[in-house]
Amino acid sequence: MAVKLYKPTSPGRRIHSVIDYSVLNKKVKTPKSLTFGKTKAAGRNNSGKITVRHQGGGFRRVIRTVDFSRKEKMNIPAVVQTVEYDPTRTAFISLLAYKDGAKRYVLTPQGLKVGDKIMYSETAEILPGNRLALKNIPVGTFVHDIEIAPGQGGRIARSAGAYATLQTVEAGYALLKLPSGEIRKVRETCLASVGQLANADWMNVRIGKAGRMRLMGWRPSVRGKVMNPVDHPHGGGEGHNPIGMKYPKTPWGKHALGIKTRIKKKYSNKMIIKRRSK
Repeated sequence: MAVKLYKPTSPGRRIHSVIDYSVLNKKVKTPKSLTFGKTKAAGRNNSGKITVRHQGGGFRRVIRTVDFSRKEKMNIPAVVQTVEYDPTRTAFISLLAYKDGAKRYVLTPQGLKVGDKIMYSETAEILPGNRLALKNIPVGTFVHDIEIAPGQGGRIARSAGAYATLQTVEAGYALLKLPSGEIRKVRETCLASVGQLANADWMNVRIGKAGRMRLMGWRPSVRGKVMNPVDHPHGGGEGHNPIGMKYPKTPWGKHALGIKTRIKKKYSNKMIIKRRSK
């Protein structure tokens, strides 16, 4: 997968880039049973108040139901029918056709192709897409779609290009190095899929122009320093000035950058061996 560039035929096109989607299956028919519609809230809560700014508009999207657990399909082989684009996530998804006739969407790891066979089993081979308990995966293997609690379904490493590294398995726990750099203990009976997720170049895409952000559902954002003091803590002053503060603030006076938001007494803190760096 690579990033596709265009000839600079316009100012927006000059710095515009997209993922090369030529490797994906075109004109695939998504099973209706695996899709559903969802009303956009545009950043508003149930009272209609904006709780997340700068959201609204954008393309209408059909949500694909992705199977993050596969617990109902243990020891049933499946064949990869498609590798598809999912408009609601950065990772690609693949449609699996199981031997019992069922169809499910799963996240697509690098190296998985149409026609490949994958399986969720305690004795599955260590191949991209296969799902096993962490205790049955060799140390040093890249894994994704990892459960935090047994039977919960995958919660960790689900975005494009993400993976965690299995460092060791001992005393009933597996040690994982997560994409953030955090090292965390997870029960060895938790399930994980083998491999790194595809579309790792997604992070290198340049949006190129404001209109493309609008189509993605993001409305314009105005800098606080160009507002008036009544509207933002950074506002006021004549001409182009710095914010004049020790640290940047939100419109409501809270710390804006570099503040840790994790609850200090969270019950799962004991599972973290090493904190993420940022």
